[in-house]
Amino acid sequence: MEKIIDPYSADLPEDYSRMIKDFGLEEFNLDMFPDPNRIMRRNVVFAGRDLGIISKCIKEKKKFYVLSGIMPSGERIHFGNKLVVENIRYFQEHGAKAYILVADLESAAARGVSIEEAKQRALEFHIPAYIALGLDPKKTVFYFQSENKDVIHLAYEFSKKITLNEFRAIYGNADPGRIMSAVTQVGDILYPQIEERMPGIIPVGIDQDPHIRLTRDIVARTKSKYNFFAPSALYHKYTPSLDGSMKMSKSKPESCIELPEDTKHVCKKLKRALTGGRDSLEEQKRLGGTPEKCMIYELYRSHLMEDDDELNKTYHDCRKGTLLCGHDKEICCKKMEEFMEKFQKDLEKARKHVDKLNFVKFK
Repeated sequence: MEKIIDPYSADLPEDYSRMIKDFGLEEFNLDMFPDPNRIMRRNVVFAGRDLGIISKCIKEKKKFYVLSGIMPSGERIHFGNKLVVENIRYFQEHGAKAYILVADLESAAARGVSIEEAKQRALEFHIPAYIALGLDPKKTVFYFQSENKDVIHLAYEFSKKITLNEFRAIYGNADPGRIMSAVTQVGDILYPQIEERMPGIIPVGIDQDPHIRLTRDIVARTKSKYNFFAPSALYHKYTPSLDGSMKMSKSKPESCIELPEDTKHVCKKLKRALTGGRDSLEEQKRLGGTPEKCMIYELYRSHLMEDDDELNKTYHDCRKGTLLCGHDKEICCKKMEEFMEKFQKDLEKARKHVDKLNFVKFK
């Protein structure tokens, strides 16, 4: 049976390197991009599609865009969402024009959240949260999916360019809501090119690859009419749940770190997190720990330790058995408290400037 990357699954991939091979991805090459950010340097960003054209745009200072969406179905986001924002910020700093769409149509269709409620949540929390996590609002264009007639028109046009069997082959399922959501996302991905044809990159988790593949197929089939650039994509690994059983998701709140969240509550979760420790203290001192299996180390690697030397020291101290799990979790709690405090301050600051953001005005 053919393997399917499913945007609707919470499972963790067993082997990212095999995924690169099975789905025809490009292994991420650090040398292609100047001043790589933390998650690029640490192989959290692991693959992509058509990255050469974006690398060339950066090096030759040519126009390109970076795009992502906000799903305003909840009143909080989780820690894993932070990775997308960091990569958007990276491309902003290297010349990209950023687009952030609020997927209020998809939120209404798939999650039962009204258009009005979705807009309110986006303005009061989701957009300010993205800014607090590093999005540069001065270099970002925002729009609501429900107001963008260009996207809706493209979605209807593109719906004629794929068969039901092809859709099932990409997504594994073809219910009407999923089809409408997918073709609308294709419209979103290509929307920046309506004004001017230029390359674009979509930084996402690997579970979103079906949307990229669908868009690239449709671009090829509409070349004579639209002549769009096929979107490039950058894929990051998931932030695992604290018990290591699945990708971090609000569907499992006891193993998910939400933003914002009370730091005392977070620290209780961290103290229950899966580690790479041994069965006994004596055994761990003698044999050392296995940071590759530790969710605390994963938080350091992906989120909480900016300094590579500090991360390397933590890794080796764990392997040597000189850094024990209890002390490690105390360190993580302190770093998490510092992060949450800064996030909350930046969130409140960003909320005060939402009315000054660059929203597309539609007639």
